[in-house]
Amino acid sequence: MAEIFLHRRLIGEFEGVLFDKDGTLSYSEPYLEELANLRIQEAILLFKKERKSSDQISQLKQFLIRTYGLTPKGIDPGGILAIGSKTNNLLSTATIFCLLGESWPKAISYASKVFDSASELERDLSHKIKKRTILPGAKNFLKSLNYSGLKCALISNDCSSGIKEFLIENNLENVIELFWSAEHIPNKPNPLAVKKVCASLELDPSRCALIGDADSDLKMAREANVGAALGFTSGWRISPKLTEHQFLINHWNDLTVKETPTVPQ
Repeated sequence: MAEIFLHRRLIGEFEGVLFDKDGTLSYSEPYLEELANLRIQEAILLFKKERKSSDQISQLKQFLIRTYGLTPKGIDPGGILAIGSKTNNLLSTATIFCLLGESWPKAISYASKVFDSASELERDLSHKIKKRTILPGAKNFLKSLNYSGLKCALISNDCSSGIKEFLIENNLENVIELFWSAEHIPNKPNPLAVKKVCASLELDPSRCALIGDADSDLKMAREANVGAALGFTSGWRISPKLTEHQFLINHWNDLTVKETPTVPQ
């Protein structure tokens, strides 16, 4: 049991903390941006092979840029690329193909081919860009939670392999007690996902805090009766606009932890 403070203001007393990954613990924007561009590139190549008109190819490119939330200032932190799972993004891509006149079976086939081709290219990309760099101050905060006896878990829409890579790359295997990925059922933002994570930690949700960078995370936390929903705003070049938070964090150094003294019986 420990107290968590935001700028010396007591947030509450907790036994565990649940974290989102991308945009909260991990600076994933450069990697996600490059991955999205690879998918757009492969979609355009596919349309060219199918001898689509230049107008259709131009529309495809613009639709995908908007769908993925790519802007000159950075990725839209409230968009499908930043928040959604790979499956969410694939279905969004297939929908774009439908809007351009393809049947749903063909649209799904096209989207799957695009994602498979981009994944092949991404293997080379991973050597050039560190996928999952931990944000400044996050590791120290995680260690302070562990030192104070709090349990830490990750709840993310990334796949299990992506989460494991993040933990290994940043030496967090012994800091994060468990994770819940897009492959777990139900996945977020279903509040039951939070309840199942807390049950696995053997903690009541009311004794836990959840920290995320999206309103979907924070609303999920509140619906699961988590003790505190904390919004994080500095994981993207464009700050997310949050409304569902109870507390707002701009930097991991804003938070401090104080272990609660044990009262002798």
